[in-house]
Amino acid sequence: MRLFFYIGGLFLLISCDAIGTSDPLDKEQLRQEIRQMLHNYHRDIAGEGLTAEFKYLDPSEDFFWVPPGYGTAITYDSVRKILEQNALTLKLASFSWDTLEVFPLSEKIAGFTGIVTGKLIDTKDVESVVRMIESGTLIKRKDGWKLLSGQTAVLDTAADRESDP
Repeated sequence: MRLFFYIGGLFLLISCDAIGTSDPLDKEQLRQEIRQMLHNYHRDIAGEGLTAEFKYLDPSEDFFWVPPGYGTAITYDSVRKILEQNALTLKLASFSWDTLEVFPLSEKIAGFTGIVTGKLIDTKDVESVVRMIESGTLIKRKDGWKLLSGQTAVLDTAADRESDP
């Protein structure tokens, strides 16, 4: 019986030691990698239009997003349809992060949140400036980090700021 306890105790010590020596998550490296991806996301939209978003969205059935003005989440196919329709009405869509925080949870999952300023010019040359808050979950796939889920809400527009006393 004593032998059983000694073997069990030895196994427990070895198991705990193995957990302690696993590679720690390099959160700073992941933050830099994800920040770069999110900046590239905005750069590509400015250069290629709204449909450039497709290479940054995870097309799996797990994807969902709550766009500005929506009360519920929509699927990848719905987001794709909206982006394709809106792309036809815009000459320019340019976004930049005012603030951006990234929260690595594992080597393949991270959260993010930030404030985005966007400048839109439609096909009639009407310019709009908008500020939004965006947060979501990213997943690392074979071809890089993808937006898996999240939400975007409009904070204000240039017209809102001009009308404030």
